Amino acid sequence: MDRIADERPLSQEAATRGAVRVHAPARLHFGFLDLHGGLGRRFGSIGLAVDAPSIDLTARPAAGLRVDGLEAGRARGYAEAAARHLGIAGHAALQVDQAIPAHAGFGSGTQLALSVAAALAALDGRPFSPDAFADALDRGNRSGVGLAAFTQGGLIVDGGRDASNGPPPLIARLAYPEAWRVLLILDEGMTGVHGTREVEAFRDLPRFPEAQAAEICRIVLMQVLPSVATAEPEGFGAGITTIQRLIGDHFAPHQGGRYASPAVAEALAAIAARGVAGYGQSSWGPTGFALLASEAEAQALKADLERPGSLRFVIARGRNSGASVTRL
Repeated sequence: MDRIADERPLSQEAATRGAVRVHAPARLHFGFLDLHGGLGRRFGSIGLAVDAPSIDLTARPAAGLRVDGLEAGRARGYAEAAARHLGIAGHAALQVDQAIPAHAGFGSGTQLALSVAAALAALDGRPFSPDAFADALDRGNRSGVGLAAFTQGGLIVDGGRDASNGPPPLIARLAYPEAWRVLLILDEGMTGVHGTREVEAFRDLPRFPEAQAAEICRIVLMQVLPSVATAEPEGFGAGITTIQRLIGDHFAPHQGGRYASPAVAEALAAIAARGVAGYGQSSWGPTGFALLASEAEAQALKADLERPGSLRFVIARGRNSGASVTRL
């Protein structure tokens, strides 16, 4: 277990404060709406908050800043940034008991940063604006899905960034049907494109074809969103798969193919051969997913695909609420 500490005398006021627990969902990023940007806005995203994996952390008053548990180094950095943003001392003992895998396509950085900041704000009795903090950290610099997953949950569409470079506006949010499931396919032996490689990819890729951006927007507006609103899983899945094909092929030169992980790609091919309508890769991967209409379908597919190897399969639900902050 990692531990990073910075001890200072504990004030009497701080010592009387109670503990705070934060639980936050991961998010899946299904694709960009408009990488062409000819209408003045670029990117635009569609994604989903899911109940697994998730972040679970507690914060208690302490003489200084101490961070224990999973992702302690990253959590420490976010805690320091949050204290500066909130204008507080940031004296707290943070314990991260559950963490979202880093660089796996789940938006772990945004969720961890917001969770830590929310915990420190609640512990200090300060108001906290996730939007303002995300903007200050430049989290969600291309997609607003992670921020909306933290604040609201559900199926999310954002409107991309304009020339002002402000946060992407939330333009649609629908409750994900409670019966539906997502089979997650995790390749724990690799990470997706991130950091400098991600910046270089967006810099070096050719401009996205305008006609394909228009097709994606049409699919989202006239197929994906109506299918969720009417709980029609086949139309939803087929729409997401088409978006995945168009976006995945565009990014293929920088991730080694339509999908980043050969093992995940093999599993997705098997899923397609079984007639599943919706499947793909979240963000830069390597995590893949299959969209199923019920728990029974998800369990049957999981049992069919599981075998010794590098992949792990997890059944998740869409989460229709954002992060929870609870005083203990």
